[in-house]
Amino acid sequence: MSLHAHVVVRLGTLDLDVEFEVEDGETIALLGPNAAGKSTTVRAIAGLVPLSGGEIVSAGRVLECPGSGVSLAPEERRVGLVFQHGALVEHLDALENVAFGLRARGTGRSAARDAARVWLERFELAEAAGLLPGQMSGGQRQRVALARALVIEPDLLLLDEPLSALDAGTVGRVRRDLRLHLATFAGPRVLVTHDPVDAYALADRVIVIEQGRVVQTGSMTDVAAAPRSRYVSELVGLNLIDGTLGEAAFVSDDGITVRLDGTIAGSAPGRSSIVFAPRAARVARSDDGTAEVADVELAAGHFRVRLAARASGPSTAPTADRWLLVEVPLEAGEGLQPGTPCRVSVDAAAASIVPWI
Repeated sequence: MSLHAHVVVRLGTLDLDVEFEVEDGETIALLGPNAAGKSTTVRAIAGLVPLSGGEIVSAGRVLECPGSGVSLAPEERRVGLVFQHGALVEHLDALENVAFGLRARGTGRSAARDAARVWLERFELAEAAGLLPGQMSGGQRQRVALARALVIEPDLLLLDEPLSALDAGTVGRVRRDLRLHLATFAGPRVLVTHDPVDAYALADRVIVIEQGRVVQTGSMTDVAAAPRSRYVSELVGLNLIDGTLGEAAFVSDDGITVRLDGTIAGSAPGRSSIVFAPRAARVARSDDGTAEVADVELAAGHFRVRLAARASGPSTAPTADRWLLVEVPLEAGEGLQPGTPCRVSVDAAAASIVPWI
């Protein structure tokens, strides 16, 4: 293995304990909600946040291990780091920004500038060498930041939300460029993102972190097909609900009864979680239904109906803090208004069981 990271950080309310490995030539994406610990993980690997426990080993070198007293300074770790906004030095032009990483490690000014020119040409930025960050496009800034990270010839490349600061018209092209450049780096690469499109396009493998813990790993396709948490299910547009499975129905913890048309493969009565796509569910108005419509929006050729557990009192406000999403054909959406009581059913062949979380 080229990177073994067991990152334990306890800082204020943060309780982070994640462990993973990355091979040479492999890109992994740390995916998760805000405040999950993703950025802290890469900053700890880079030496910007001290470990409380665990260890970091890169290319056979122990970078940090509190148990043995080893803690290399950031400049000793041979780690390239690209920040969310590039973190370019605003008063330095592109050439000097790329040279900055080498200068910080003791390289002479002339040699650093020569190396920076080579990398600017490699990134098709030779014409931008004299531009200050404020004069560059978002895509140019990110390429300069990536060139600065790679010019030091690191053993490991870390990218912390490198595309999140870009506008919608730029991000697609920069994502394609980034994929090409990552392929030229032979070492392990760790990408932090909250965007499944970035994870799918750039990463070989995804590690989902929630509340400081790894909850799921695998390819983005595999993770999306079998989400193991509510966060992942909502991210990829699926329903994942916890509850109790019976013979012909599933009762969510919120109290919604989901009728099952058939038997879910591999299922057994008892506590479980079920996953299904919004299009696999059907909803019909019913005065004795256990769900009610929270809101309705028109999508391409169908209505997107959000359901919640039916209110127990006279208020029509839904009682759940999480919606059940159903796609309803236009012809079947008549009468579904906020507050409408309804029943829900799901094609069991299109649903799956995951271990209860």
